Amino acid sequence: MSGESGSAGPSPREEIEVKLAAKDLGALRESLRSQGARLLAGAHEEVNDLYDYDDASRSLFAGGRTIRLRAAAGKFILTYKGKARFQNGVKTREEREVEVSDGVETEGILAGLGLSRRFRYEKRREEWSFLDCAVALDETPIGDFVEVEGDPASIRKVFVRLGLDFGEAIPYSYAELYQRRRKEQPSLPPDMIWLEKR
Repeated sequence: MSGESGSAGPSPREEIEVKLAAKDLGALRESLRSQGARLLAGAHEEVNDLYDYDDASRSLFAGGRTIRLRAAAGKFILTYKGKARFQNGVKTREEREVEVSDGVETEGILAGLGLSRRFRYEKRREEWSFLDCAVALDETPIGDFVEVEGDPASIRKVFVRLGLDFGEAIPYSYAELYQRRRKEQPSLPPDMIWLEKR
């Protein structure tokens, strides 16, 4: 046996993104289209299939980490996101993602580790490719948002071309944003869902 069996494994992939509230998704869409951005996925619902998992004490959420299982286009995706670093408007965090063949069995494995569904959220997302970045236009129960993911230099180019302001960047995940909104509006349900059928 090789003496390398105790190696740390592959280097973590990093998610580098900027998120901000969107005043006008229609205008952003037209700007992307007019500047030659490529539509990767038209607006699609992600409903009833986005769940964050945690233990009973919510220690993952408290530590800024996320375990997520979602269904997308007939596939199940398991995601881990590490604690975020936020600098100059850019959020960077470790991200590991794998497709799994059986969502029910995967949920059973998570349960065996002491993790259960703690947060569900709904959103409607449209995805574009522009200047080597992924641009997501999101409609959510708490407002519209735009996320730009890529390397920092490319993100800045996208912001300039779309007339976006780094000063308005939001450092929080949707789960964190929703918890903050619930403190302001305690009548909101525990999960980030549309209260009326859309």
